[in-house]
Amino acid sequence: MSLYNRLSLKARLLVDSLPRRLTVALGALIAVIAVGTAGYMGITRMTFVDALYQTVTTLTTVGFREVQPFGTGTKLFTIVLILAGVGTVLYTLSLVIEQALEGDIRSRFYLRRTRMRIEELSEHYVLCGFGRVGQEIARELNERGVGFVVIDQTPEAVERARAFGYLVVEGDASDERVLIQANIARARCLLAASDSDSGNTYITLTAKSINPSCFVVARVARPHNEEKLRLAGADRVLSLYSLGGRRMVLSALQPLAADFMDTLASGRSGDLVLAEFEASETNGLAGKTVSELISGARNATLLGVRQPGGALTVGPHENTVLGNGDIIILLADEADIASMQAPVRTTG
Repeated sequence: MSLYNRLSLKARLLVDSLPRRLTVALGALIAVIAVGTAGYMGITRMTFVDALYQTVTTLTTVGFREVQPFGTGTKLFTIVLILAGVGTVLYTLSLVIEQALEGDIRSRFYLRRTRMRIEELSEHYVLCGFGRVGQEIARELNERGVGFVVIDQTPEAVERARAFGYLVVEGDASDERVLIQANIARARCLLAASDSDSGNTYITLTAKSINPSCFVVARVARPHNEEKLRLAGADRVLSLYSLGGRRMVLSALQPLAADFMDTLASGRSGDLVLAEFEASETNGLAGKTVSELISGARNATLLGVRQPGGALTVGPHENTVLGNGDIIILLADEADIASMQAPVRTTG
């Protein structure tokens, strides 16, 4: 696309974004100036510049003297131009000022409302970076009904995130002031999804310094930077290239297994929900066996148990005893999941 075509497209988009009455007023103003310029050129034989100058000084009522002495015909034309044009100029200027003030007020209210909504969040997710990966992450979080805040410093990305209706903080996510605006102190998880490994490292360091308990998932492009991100405090480091390669191999060798993994990743399969929760003495699950956990469930499949040390047991035996702090991963309906997590009441 040529430069002229790009400029023409931007001009059309700008006009389309203006309110209709302002567009009409600007069109009327341009028409009045064009008629005035043409009139002076035709009546007095002025040059184009002199005629345009005379028209503008007449419409703006600045009081400068005429470019050349006016005859009767020119004076009558000037009277008509003043009566028709001055009102148009004033009306257009009032609309321009109104639009500017209204847009500024609207922007201030929007930012204030966004800050208030973010301040009310708790156990939410903070997404740093709204590029191609960030957009997919935001879409998934939004579909699952999870509260989250997007941070990005690119104006285009910020506008795109706001167009989706997401909560957005504009700025550098490695700046602690920006993370504080995103309410990182009360966040459950931070996702460092920027395109820069060094940027994700600084984001992780800053987030952990403010909220050490925040779970950090960081994206890495170069494998040799994984250890740096872990040292910075990232709880999970994901290489999209490695994940993509494994996923392609799995699709080629075991396509049904790949489809199964996609179903689990979606978080829901029909009426069943993929969930994870902790076994503790408070909810009465610590000390129970796996068979006791799912004995009262109508439709539940225990996929795995992760011990506090990080060891993950896939498809644990039914006699496996759940310990305090174990994370249970299962596929079940919401009613069964709610009943499993309900605290056990003792009578005494």
